[in-house]
Amino acid sequence: MQRLVKGNRRRTGLVAAVVLAGGLLTATPATAATAATEGVTAAAQTSAAARPSNGRILYDRYSGGRGRLTIKNGTSRDSVITLVKGKTKAISIYVRARSTASIKDVRDGTYRVYFTSGYRFDNARKRFTRSATYQRFDDRLRFVTTSTSYRIYTLSLQPVVGGNARSSAVNPKDFP
Repeated sequence: MQRLVKGNRRRTGLVAAVVLAGGLLTATPATAATAATEGVTAAAQTSAAARPSNGRILYDRYSGGRGRLTIKNGTSRDSVITLVKGKTKAISIYVRARSTASIKDVRDGTYRVYFTSGYRFDNARKRFTRSATYQRFDDRLRFVTTSTSYRIYTLSLQPVVGGNARSSAVNPKDFP
């Protein structure tokens, strides 16, 4: 279930996401290991070190407005939220598990919101390599700026009792 807050108007919803237990492999051996084991351990540590920081903008093609989007990820998995305007990928942000992050310069327009969650994020491919799920919110977000106001949205990825903001599964090949 998820919650979508639009200004002061709240909307909550049920999501068909599967939350799986797991985590990053970051253990290092306590004693000297063979060269092969050291290579595997070094690769695991490099992968963990490459995990993006919370709130890191992974893609920015269409920012520069006054709109604001806050994402609350109360799940046990990291997520990437992507705004798409028309057929154009606009902005992607990385939100770590149990964290909150914001995009503070969304341009006016109507956006579809996609999100993926998982473990072991691959920076080169911009994808999770373990237990990845791909979804999008059914409702679109419309950012509008006037001379006296601008739009602020808050998306909650964690379960919310009695929610109604729906999301749909997306084929990984169709994920922006």
